[in-house]
Amino acid sequence: MARKRRYRKKGDVLLFCDYFEEWVEDYKEGAIRDVTMKKYEIAHKRIKELAPELELKDIDRKTYQKLLNDYAITHERQTTMDFHHIVKSCLVDAFDAGLLEQNPTRKAVVRGKIPAEKKKKFLSQAELRRLLERLDLGEEVSWDWLIFLTAKTGIRFAEGIGVTPADFDYECQELVINKTWDYKSGMGSFATTKNKSSNRRIPLDGQTLWKFRTLLEGLPPNEPIFFAGKERVFNSTVNGILQRHCIAAGVPVISLHSLRHTHASLLLYAGVSIASVAKRLGHSNMAITQKTYLHIIDELDKKDRGKIMEHLSML
Repeated sequence: MARKRRYRKKGDVLLFCDYFEEWVEDYKEGAIRDVTMKKYEIAHKRIKELAPELELKDIDRKTYQKLLNDYAITHERQTTMDFHHIVKSCLVDAFDAGLLEQNPTRKAVVRGKIPAEKKKKFLSQAELRRLLERLDLGEEVSWDWLIFLTAKTGIRFAEGIGVTPADFDYECQELVINKTWDYKSGMGSFATTKNKSSNRRIPLDGQTLWKFRTLLEGLPPNEPIFFAGKERVFNSTVNGILQRHCIAAGVPVISLHSLRHTHASLLLYAGVSIASVAKRLGHSNMAITQKTYLHIIDELDKKDRGKIMEHLSML
């Protein structure tokens, strides 16, 4: 049965926060991933907090800019930009539908508070070696094995905890990533990957494959490796273990996701192409890889310029 519309009568007050909520229900619910849907829900909550009495008809460039400015007081610029993109899509639809006389988001200025000092996103090769030496890679499966696998493959946390023994293709020397584990909702079940490109086969070195072949011998082939499928699992648990290892190894404290960055960064420094790194990480396109690792790419570009000039001078 269709949802009952809340604003049918002429003259009803239509608050922007209510219109936004209804717009999300109509155009986003069921059409986007749950993790993306949560971003829209958070945006709705912030609109209700910052402008609870703002009517849709009263939104113009000035009132919208005030909404952005108020949001930016407590958020960094990039977070404010993300909020702007979400709200903008709703208001542009309202303008196209004739509910607004002008597009209030046109020429909006996005501000934000000064970013906090960022933690180091990746380790050097020497630091990674010291960290891996601290891991307890015994005969029993443990979270240390997930840390090791992440360092070797750059897989996402949800992908890692969704890995089963059957996902190791020893003949082709690859790890098959074709699912994740839905740990955020607490449903305790396999889920689809982030996008189509995330379904991939990651080449692995023979030594790593041999370690896992020995470790996983006799385990159920289609059950998660690192935890019992019925128990709750949290990213913070593994990050806490990783933090202790980092401190003991005397290297900067990083998160499990930073191990993914470390993996990609070291491959780029080793001369692996952006296309290959993007494919290995499961990025939907190379632009994401280029944006994420721009500082490394720029650094490598400077080195390449030197090589080019040296080559040209010898002609």
